[in-house]
Amino acid sequence: MRNDPNIRAMRNEHKSTNSGKRNRVQTSTDPYIEEAGMPEPSRCTSCGAVYLNKRWYIDAHAASIQVEKIDRTVICPGCRKVQDGYAEGYVELSGDYLWQHEEEIRNNIRNEEKKAQDKNPLEKIISMERQGDLLVIETTEEKLAEHIGRSLNKAHQGDLKINWAEDHAICRVYWSRSH
Repeated sequence: MRNDPNIRAMRNEHKSTNSGKRNRVQTSTDPYIEEAGMPEPSRCTSCGAVYLNKRWYIDAHAASIQVEKIDRTVICPGCRKVQDGYAEGYVELSGDYLWQHEEEIRNNIRNEEKKAQDKNPLEKIISMERQGDLLVIETTEEKLAEHIGRSLNKAHQGDLKINWAEDHAICRVYWSRSH
């Protein structure tokens, strides 16, 4: 039954609709990613990510290519967003607990960034700065902001609010814990 072509067709048909378990909407197009793709293979001069088969890899080994064989260099869309300060995710952290556990929380955030980059090297933290009583983080991808908030809430509890723009182009995350 698992390999029945009719069942596979129904599953594929379901995946292509916008009515999923989360009522998915059309995602926005990223102005930093060229629709036609980039020349392959290419390597980002800033972070070292490799572009091959219309996908970015964190390193050449993951792309099964030797770095020496890549003569084309570019700046990947993630690094261009960092340079331009183009954020799609915003995270605001607050509360006394945050400052009492600042180092641990910053490490948690960096670990979440690394996990995200293992899947998609374009997910980066643009900035992480203290602004008054807030720790404000800007990310290149909206999903990274959501993952940071969910990870902090899972590890440290607190109050978590996640707001998505109607077109899902921007995610704003607010996390707070008093003590």
